Amino acid sequence: MLKEEVAKALKVIQDGGIILYPTDTIWGIGCDATNTQAIKKIFALKQRDEAKSMIILLDTENKLESYIQEVPSIAYDLIEYAENPLTLVMPGAKNISPALIAADGSVGIRVAKHDFCQQLIQRLRKPLVSTSANISGKPSPQTFDEVDQEVVDGVDYVVNLEQHNTEKKKPSTIMRLNPDGQFEFIRR
Repeated sequence: MLKEEVAKALKVIQDGGIILYPTDTIWGIGCDATNTQAIKKIFALKQRDEAKSMIILLDTENKLESYIQEVPSIAYDLIEYAENPLTLVMPGAKNISPALIAADGSVGIRVAKHDFCQQLIQRLRKPLVSTSANISGKPSPQTFDEVDQEVVDGVDYVVNLEQHNTEKKKPSTIMRLNPDGQFEFIRR
């Protein structure tokens, strides 16, 4: 089941589509983080201001250096020891669509500890965009049942995993991390 869903989602993403999928936090809308047209589809679906950036997911912290110019060494410890899913916002974003890079040159990155996400990213060989599966301004859905029909209808593929899971999940902790190792919490 997992392999089939990864293969279906991969095909949609490689064709420039957007997917609705489960993560280690809440349900997300995603696409290839290097495909600006697909990213613009997500902004349109969410009715979101393009100045508000979205995060990217990696399957392993070993890939951080591929997408951030200067990764502070503390980033690896923070990821390893975080008790909850952690998104690190770091400057010096590279090798992703400019549509994902904030005005200050930063991007939020989370190493996903979720089988589906990890396998999809490994097969895609690129980061995966992740943004909450809601219309901008509405609450983030904690379960699949809470995802707006407009979002379900607006994506190119809905991953058929964990849809009946009623466990309430929370968004990740977000921390801004500077090259000198200074950090601040944006969302706990």
